[in-house]
Amino acid sequence: MDYLQDPRFEGIKPFEGRIWLSSPTMHGDEQRYVDEAIRTNWVSTVGANINELERSMAEYIGVRYAVALSSGTAALHLATKLAAERLYGQARPNEGTLTGKKVFCSDVTFDASINPVAYEDGEAVFIDTERDTWNMDPVALEKAFELYPDVKLIVLAHLYGTPGKMDEIRAIAKKHGALIVEDAAESLGAKYLVEGTKWVETGALGDYNCISFNGNKIITGSSGGMFLTDSLEDANKVRKWSTQSREDAPWYQHEEIGYNYRMSNIIAGIIRGQVPYLDEHIAQKKAIYERYKDGFKDLPITMNPFDEAKSVPNYWLSCALINEDAMAPHVRGEQDQLWQHICGKSSPGEMLDVLSFFNAEGRPIWKPMHMQPIYRLNAFVTVEGNGRAQSNAYIKGGVQDTGRDIFQRGICLPSDNKMSQVQQEKVIEIIHRCFD
Repeated sequence: MDYLQDPRFEGIKPFEGRIWLSSPTMHGDEQRYVDEAIRTNWVSTVGANINELERSMAEYIGVRYAVALSSGTAALHLATKLAAERLYGQARPNEGTLTGKKVFCSDVTFDASINPVAYEDGEAVFIDTERDTWNMDPVALEKAFELYPDVKLIVLAHLYGTPGKMDEIRAIAKKHGALIVEDAAESLGAKYLVEGTKWVETGALGDYNCISFNGNKIITGSSGGMFLTDSLEDANKVRKWSTQSREDAPWYQHEEIGYNYRMSNIIAGIIRGQVPYLDEHIAQKKAIYERYKDGFKDLPITMNPFDEAKSVPNYWLSCALINEDAMAPHVRGEQDQLWQHICGKSSPGEMLDVLSFFNAEGRPIWKPMHMQPIYRLNAFVTVEGNGRAQSNAYIKGGVQDTGRDIFQRGICLPSDNKMSQVQQEKVIEIIHRCFD
């Protein structure tokens, strides 16, 4: 559709350059460390950049050890495998460590949080989302333990840089003797007030912790991730697994399955140059969030929420949730969607279409994992219990599915920290006119 012909958008022209959702922001130091790696010929998976990056990130997050890996997914895989070995013992080489086991997992997240469970032959059970932070619902988690009392592992992601309800979730895990794999890929630099006494960085709140340096994250190496722990034994095991599980022998000898998951010293150089700017990036992202919040105060929209008393987000992505009574008709299929404009209302489909036309990038909220075709047969638990097969042709009712609702009514807004205030004001104006 040509929105230049739509009278609602009269006087608005497309941005000359693309306004991105969240793109890398380089400062110059990155090039120096990369050049140093190339000049000294340390371009493999060892070198000064890796050593310094591991030291600085462990210090920043407040853990004793950090292991630099090729991606956040690699970190999540090895964290999940490590937790499973602790719970169930070492598996045979042709089996995963979670064979025959269920794992409670965040539902509204990227599939990289969940897929490592499948890598290890486990079965994810998805836990519905709560509205206060858009993260795993502790009430639904407790319901899940009633349904599946033998489960001993929880994989939890902090959505869009906002910490989940960790006091409640950690207490439930402790009660049931379960371990937590913390996916802090999106929340590096966010903090949570543990038991009302101590501020702790995300990435230090689980039994096994992971962060990501993917290209759209708050600091980046174009790729890369990290495993974080206070256990030297766990750190050494992850280092071993990530370098093909080579044993201490004068030849290549292997007693365990290994992986090519270690970070390159070149990638580490990029991230090393980014680390000093992490707090600056967070401040920029916070300013973007607050401008959106102020700019939308006269619209039927709320921003992605967080617990102001117990958490400090990193504001990685700013998101908008349209009020139920302001939703225009909007239907999604597996790969396409239909929407209709109604004066005074809008929908995620319309907003994203309009933003794209004017050369700005938005995106839908993560589609919940229990709605994904690959996981459609996996169990799903809400605050009411079993979330599957609860409709009835003869009795009015349904299931309370918070994640589905947020997906249907929410969007991720352009949140790039290089977006100027003037450019953001234009984005805000475009969203306003979607409701005209």
